[in-house]
Amino acid sequence: MGTRMIKEFKEFIARGNVIDLAVGVIIGGAFTAIVNSLVNNLINPLLGLFIGKIDLSNLVLKVAGANFKYGEFINAVINFLIISFIVFLIVKAVNKVVKKNTPEPEPAGPSAEDYLKEIRDILKEQK
Repeated sequence: MGTRMIKEFKEFIARGNVIDLAVGVIIGGAFTAIVNSLVNNLINPLLGLFIGKIDLSNLVLKVAGANFKYGEFINAVINFLIISFIVFLIVKAVNKVVKKNTPEPEPAGPSAEDYLKEIRDILKEQK
C-alpha cells in the first residue's frame, strides 16, 4: 500500500496545475514583499504628509488595556488594494493577448430565415 500511495502522490505532483499553483504561490510571496516595501517606504510617508504621521503601523488605539493596531490594518488595506489593482492589470493584459491570438469565428452561412426567403421568392416566380 505504501508504494501505491507514493505512485499516486507522484502523479498528483506531476499534474501541470499543481506545479503552476506552486509557482504562483512562490511568486505571490515575493510579490507581497515588494508591495509591502512599496507601502511602507513610499505610500505611508506620502499619506503621513496629510495625516501627520510617517509610520502608519504605529497607530494604536488603547482601550481598557487592549491595543487596537488600526495602523497595521490600514497598511493591510493599502497592500490589498495595490495587489488587487496589479492583478487586475495583469488579467486585463492577458485577456488582450488571448483575444489577439484567438481567431475570429468564420461567419456562419445563410440562416434558415434566408433559405425560407429564397424559397418564397422562387415560389412567387413560379406562379
